[in-house]
Amino acid sequence: MGLLTTGLAQLQIPASTSRGFWALPENLTVVEGAAAELLCGVSAPGSTVQWAKDGLLLGPDPRIPGFPRYHLAGDPNKGEFHLHIEACDLSDDAEYECQVSRSETGLELVSPRVILSILVPPKMLQMTPEAGSTVTWVAGQKYEVSCISGDAKPAPDITFLQSGQIISDITANVNEGSWEKLFTTEATARVTPQSSDNGQLLVCEGSSPALDTPIKASVTMNVLFPPGPPVIEWPGLDEGHVRAGQSLELQCTARGGNPPATLQWLKNGQPMPTAWGTEHAQAVARSMLVMIVRPEDHGTRLSCEAHNSVSEGIQERGITLQVTFPPSAITILGSASQSENKNVTLSCITKSSRPRVLLRWWLGWRQLLPTEDTVMDGLHGGYVSMSNLTFLVRREDNGLTLTCEAFSEAFTKETFKKSLTLSVKYPAQKLWIEGPPEGQLFRAGTRVRLVCLAIGGNPDPSLTWYKDSRPVTEPRLPQEPRRVQLGNLEKSGSIVSRELVLVTSPSDNQAKFTCKAGHLSASMQLVVQFPPTNLTILANVSVLRPGDALNLTCVSVSSNPPVNLSWDKEGEKLEGITLPPRSAPFKGSAATRSVLLRISSGDHGHRVTCRAHSTGLRETVSAFYRLHVLYAPTIRALQDPTEVNIGGSVDIVCTVDAKPILPGMFNWERLGEEKDDWSLDDMEQLSKGSTGRLRIHHAQLAQAGAYQCIVDNGVAPPARGLVRLVVRFAPQVEHPTPLTKVAAAGDSTTSATLHCRARGVPNVVFTWTKNGVPLDLQDPRYTEHTYHQGGVHSSLLTIANVSAAQDYALFTCIATNLLGSDHTNIQLVSISRPDPPSGIKVVSMTPYSVGLEWKPGFDGGLPQTFRIRYEALETPGFLYMDVLPPQATTFTLTGLQPSTRYRVWLLASNALGDSGLADKGSHISVTTPDLDQSPEDPDYQLPTEQPAGFSDLPLMPMLFAVGGLLLLSNASCVGVFLWKRRLKHLAEGISEKTKTDSKEDQIRNDYEESQWTEDLDNRSSTVSTKDMEPYYHSMKDFIPQLPSTLEEVSCPRGFTGLEEENMVFPGHLYDEVGRLNTASGTWGPLYDEVQLDPGDLRWPEDEYENTKGIYDQVAGDLDPMEMDSLPFELRGHLV
Repeated sequence: MGLLTTGLAQLQIPASTSRGFWALPENLTVVEGAAAELLCGVSAPGSTVQWAKDGLLLGPDPRIPGFPRYHLAGDPNKGEFHLHIEACDLSDDAEYECQVSRSETGLELVSPRVILSILVPPKMLQMTPEAGSTVTWVAGQKYEVSCISGDAKPAPDITFLQSGQIISDITANVNEGSWEKLFTTEATARVTPQSSDNGQLLVCEGSSPALDTPIKASVTMNVLFPPGPPVIEWPGLDEGHVRAGQSLELQCTARGGNPPATLQWLKNGQPMPTAWGTEHAQAVARSMLVMIVRPEDHGTRLSCEAHNSVSEGIQERGITLQVTFPPSAITILGSASQSENKNVTLSCITKSSRPRVLLRWWLGWRQLLPTEDTVMDGLHGGYVSMSNLTFLVRREDNGLTLTCEAFSEAFTKETFKKSLTLSVKYPAQKLWIEGPPEGQLFRAGTRVRLVCLAIGGNPDPSLTWYKDSRPVTEPRLPQEPRRVQLGNLEKSGSIVSRELVLVTSPSDNQAKFTCKAGHLSASMQLVVQFPPTNLTILANVSVLRPGDALNLTCVSVSSNPPVNLSWDKEGEKLEGITLPPRSAPFKGSAATRSVLLRISSGDHGHRVTCRAHSTGLRETVSAFYRLHVLYAPTIRALQDPTEVNIGGSVDIVCTVDAKPILPGMFNWERLGEEKDDWSLDDMEQLSKGSTGRLRIHHAQLAQAGAYQCIVDNGVAPPARGLVRLVVRFAPQVEHPTPLTKVAAAGDSTTSATLHCRARGVPNVVFTWTKNGVPLDLQDPRYTEHTYHQGGVHSSLLTIANVSAAQDYALFTCIATNLLGSDHTNIQLVSISRPDPPSGIKVVSMTPYSVGLEWKPGFDGGLPQTFRIRYEALETPGFLYMDVLPPQATTFTLTGLQPSTRYRVWLLASNALGDSGLADKGSHISVTTPDLDQSPEDPDYQLPTEQPAGFSDLPLMPMLFAVGGLLLLSNASCVGVFLWKRRLKHLAEGISEKTKTDSKEDQIRNDYEESQWTEDLDNRSSTVSTKDMEPYYHSMKDFIPQLPSTLEEVSCPRGFTGLEEENMVFPGHLYDEVGRLNTASGTWGPLYDEVQLDPGDLRWPEDEYENTKGIYDQVAGDLDPMEMDSLPFELRGHLV
């Protein structure tokens, strides 16, 4: 750094003044943080002055830029350029010199270099163990303690002090500090603590020239050392000697020890429950043993043990007890009661004592001499003393005290004795009774006092009262009336008395009361007047009904004097018959009077009273007989109907008025056509008083219906009440398959009706949608009719002028009530050929026939018929047979051969064609059994003989010939009839609705559902199968009739009346087969079945207001026209 000329501190000194320093800096030592000032006095005029630090020029500016703590102090005019440094730190530790620059008057000057030394004191001492902690050491063992100082200049000196004494065994090392010029000191001391160091400080002390006082760090020494031996403080001078019963308090003390001693008392080497306390300030442990000395403690060694965690062994101090104890009891054996002038022999025995005791006898104040004295060894090191005595007793000795006394020099202040009172027996001298005078009359309930007295006698006479030779006793139970009070024996001087206080009762009349004392006795007799002891009414019948004759007899069992009897009923006096009086208990008299009553229904609850009046006592006693007239039960309350949600619980309550009310008089019946409906196993029958309950848990639909409450209390006739149980449930729409089909011609001239049925309680509301869009029933093309019958609800949606473009769609019927909703889908399609039947199966078989059953498919909207095609394997050609009647879904195929395998097909046909044979499930293979094989079904019996003509002729040619003739004949008949029939239907139309000639059976209650009706009308029928086959709605009753052939007078419809089962009828392709309807048990027994007459397939007119058919005829609305003018989809052909 060069010299600065700007702002230099110049000294204007005349040229004549000599140049030089008048004050020079000196070496200086300061403590970090203090201020330092280096002197520089210049006498050279016109010179520039500045300081250099370790050769670095600081500049002549008095403020010394770059060094905020540095500045030049003094008056420059006086040549004072002192360097002043504030708050020195280690960076200021350096060499400094004062320089004077060259001037016009002189050369440059440089002061001698001086050193500014900065002393840095140590800030802390770090000890191991940690300063301020408490270290636990064992006395006598060696330990090391280290102490490290913080950075300092110069290195500090470290000294250790143990309990104020300097530790000489120290090693110390000086190390470089964390910064240049700084140092640390690490010292280690080896310490051997003593017991006197416990609680004292071990101090690490660091000293330095930079410190006015040394810095310190310390730890507290917790020195462990064993306690001193225990000391037992014995109360008194005679150690170990103690008396039984004394509360012995022994204190065990152990001094010193860290931790303080743990004290334990032992008795004969066994630990005793011990509590001890410590005084830490004095290092003393104390334990007090408190015990009650007992004789069995004689010879017991009590010891106190002291130890702590650093004790090398257990220190003990013990004392052996020498126990003195007197006899705990004195017993006199023998009886102190004796008759006068006889000898008494007694023995006096003491319990064990230490030392032994002597015995002596006293009678009153007179000493008696014993006959023998004995001493034996006793328990706990003691002795047992015994003395025997025999002497003669006299009457004057009675009541004197006989005493056995035990004494000993060891128990001079105590006397031990046992005393008895001598009882000399002699008899009483006189006995008498004090009481009311003889012959006095007492009314029952009067209190009478009798006193028995005796004089003399020892023991006191035992006075006993007797009533007619039986001892008098007081009632033992508190609830019994206290009519007798028997006093205790009382003595006054030589007179002994006993009181008998009694409240007179009828049994005391003329009774003899006697007092006895030994062989002495005295007696007294009482006369007691009393009203009837018991007034009883006897009836000749136990059960009363209107019209019965009731004979009541009133009996007064006993009274003194006699009484007069009278009858009345509800205050009305009754005449009776009185019998003569007779003797009765308690020496009284009995009375009897009878009355005869004719019972009416109004007498129920009335009281008939018998009154017994005693003139002498002026008292009347009465008893009544309440008339309980039994009557048949009457139902007072029966909640009809009783409603419950499905799955819920409900009580059907039946309340009656009846007499009597019996626990099991309520019975319940379930009304139904099926016996299965009568079961009440899943219900709980309860009854309480006049109310009976039928409790239904988790109500099910099958439980809905009519129930009858039957109450029978044994009085005819039983009461019966009818109540209906309504089970409310969410709608359940009839949709056994995913889709229902309805067919109609889409030429805008015909109508179609969609039928939706649902169950539900309460009533169901129907809504319709087409392809998911709500149907606008305001449209005149749509007409809906809703029917409700019990829990069955129907909605008929009629679509007029069906259009293929607009109405061939998916219609959805939604049924809703308060509990939920359900829906089903109905597809409106064009009329078509029928679907193949399905589920064909064999239900019976004989060597000559096979019984078949199947499920019809969708009829395409036209009546369908069924034909069976079959072939015998290994035989060329097919055979055909029409199913008759047309409505059948079962048929017996006859004309078969035994042991032959056949393949059978089932075809369905309508006016538009047949269903074909390719569909799966429309054919089956069967093998007929041998003739010697039993039929599978007993309903189908083997024929007694084969059909005539079949045994000798070839089978197949005959069958072909007969079949051909029949086919030609029937084809002509069918053709003519079909043409006429079709023209007739086209002209007339088939739009009339179906009706039934029988109403549905009466349902069980207003909400009870009917079973699904077996609807034989194909226009509204459905098929429900377990195999979930499709089911369909037929559109019209299309049953063509075949015309008569030349060979027949007529062609009856369906060829009815032909019963030969082996006959084959290949014709009748268009006779309709009856539908397989939903089984009557599909929905359970909850609903009564609605019956329809199979001969009249119509809806009941009085139930439904709609006069149109459920399903309009497909071709019924067409005008009469030629065959060729029919739409293509209506044109049929013969097959």
